[in-house]
Amino acid sequence: MSAWFYKHLGDAMMAFEPLGHIEALFESAYRGAARPKDVAVFVRHDSEGHLHCQVEVYFSPASALLAKEVDAAPCEKPSINGLGLLIGSQDSWSVLFPEDDA
Repeated sequence: MSAWFYKHLGDAMMAFEPLGHIEALFESAYRGAARPKDVAVFVRHDSEGHLHCQVEVYFSPASALLAKEVDAAPCEKPSINGLGLLIGSQDSWSVLFPEDDA
């Protein structure tokens, strides 16, 4: 499978605007179109080792064009632990993380 993409947004208190921008870009790219199940953006709030919660955003491989618009870097597939769906189909969980289906 192709690379995932990662963008560190920093402190959660400051991440609302960048998260909104990512959602708007996604909505614009898929306005009026059926959203493929493998196109999704995930978010993780991480407080480990930091004074404040840090926000990390992960773009599925099929979201590569969107990831490049926000200068996200290639990365390994993220762990599903602590991950939340920011935008995309709920079906993306089973498509992108089939090994984690119960």
